[in-house]
Amino acid sequence: MQPVQGGQPPSPRRENSLRGIGLVLLGGAFLSSADAVSKLMAETVPPLQITWLRYAAFAVIMLAIALPGGRPLLVPNRLRLQLLRGVAVTVSSILFVSSLKYLPIADATATSFISPLFVTALSIPLLGEKIGWRRWTATIIGLIGVLIVVRPGGAGFQLAALLPMLSASAWAFALIFTRMMSATENPVTTLTWSAIIGFLLLSLLQPFGWQPLTAQAIWLGVFVGVASTIGHWFVILAFRHADASLLAPFAYLQLLWASIFGFLMFAVLPDRFTWLGAVIITGSGLYIAHRERLRARGPLSRG
Repeated sequence: MQPVQGGQPPSPRRENSLRGIGLVLLGGAFLSSADAVSKLMAETVPPLQITWLRYAAFAVIMLAIALPGGRPLLVPNRLRLQLLRGVAVTVSSILFVSSLKYLPIADATATSFISPLFVTALSIPLLGEKIGWRRWTATIIGLIGVLIVVRPGGAGFQLAALLPMLSASAWAFALIFTRMMSATENPVTTLTWSAIIGFLLLSLLQPFGWQPLTAQAIWLGVFVGVASTIGHWFVILAFRHADASLLAPFAYLQLLWASIFGFLMFAVLPDRFTWLGAVIITGSGLYIAHRERLRARGPLSRG
């Protein structure tokens, strides 16, 4: 599952780099554990039901946090953007969980790291940004990394490898919407609306593929929801303590967590192509983050 990225929360920020790094690492561990259990469930439970269980727990947790705050936390300032973000996050979740039924966790995670590249491309029509040759070059290199992981035309290629790419594209839309309203929306409000929208959308889809759930499946689904919510929350807290440029390399270590859980639960380790592609994707993503940081400091002659 993708870690939370986007605008900074409006609350006062206290600089503590080590705490920020620790929170990002913990967030990645929780998110990867949720992915691992989702993959385990996918052997017997449809992806739509897994995602629905996750969002049910997500919605309960966020409402418990937001309700005591009343109107300031429950009523958004940018309703349309909240709706669009909620739909984008839900679609991303469905696609990613669907991919776990067919792909190793590390492969799906590595491919999903392409989302910053999609953000770069979407920033032009949606944010009106100008993208220079450096960031375009980094984007192309990142796409090459994805091709190395996916290996289209290879003996092991399967169409399911496209699912985490599509998930990353939907997540990129969510990040763009988050950036557009980061100055006006509290992160609790954003997460609460995403949880509610996702739960409602997935509830509407359940009649099309519902199958009876065992008590074990329900409890595993609750674990996925709780673990992923905690993971996202830790990452949000991390950005209160350190700059995104510092935290970005540690966010990419989620691939390491995915590999650990993949080995412990399924006895599967990433092959050399996955590691090579992941390094290339990570490098391009970090360079794009670096250029974003420079652009934020002042106008660049070339993007």
